[in-house]
Amino acid sequence: MGSSEADKPLRRIAASFEELATVAKQQPPGAMDAGAFSRACSNVSVLFGCLGIAFKFAEMDYVAKVDDLLEASKSISTLPSMVELDIQKDTVRKPGSHTRNMLRVKRGIDMVKVLFEQILVTEGNSLRDAASVAYAQVFAPHHGWAIRKAVAAGMYALPSKSQLLKKLNEDEESAKAQMQNFVRSSAPVIRYVEDLFTSRNLGIDW
Repeated sequence: MGSSEADKPLRRIAASFEELATVAKQQPPGAMDAGAFSRACSNVSVLFGCLGIAFKFAEMDYVAKVDDLLEASKSISTLPSMVELDIQKDTVRKPGSHTRNMLRVKRGIDMVKVLFEQILVTEGNSLRDAASVAYAQVFAPHHGWAIRKAVAAGMYALPSKSQLLKKLNEDEESAKAQMQNFVRSSAPVIRYVEDLFTSRNLGIDW
């Protein structure tokens, strides 16, 4: 049973975001550690993998951008420093910039939060409604017609709720508890990153 924690990615995700939430809730907010943020976000990658082809684009994009932040965190210690450096270099919106990647990663976390919220209030064994709402709310406004069409088609290949829980090694009760933990702890982290952008007039809708 020693590896049980490693076999339960939902618990790892929830625990890592609870730690980040502590920093995000400080008044005034502390400078969030870039490594801790990147590692917590990398824990979420497994979820995109479990959702199958509908979210394959998100998984590939998300993993690449989290990897960039992880690499950057070796030399840039906090998220505010990362943004400030890009502002100084005038590279905030350039493809591949750490700040742009941070915004994309934040969007991935947001999508998972909305997905969990929807799973918690949706009856039945289908994930299609929950995933459709999460996609429409978070990703669709930033995607062109072709990607939206591909995602809509992929929704029919989503695993069922019970299949997803089996992949995550959870039963319904334990999964609900961990999803609630993530929804609660990710909210202040998402807000922290958004505030990081809006307080510097960078906007978050690009």
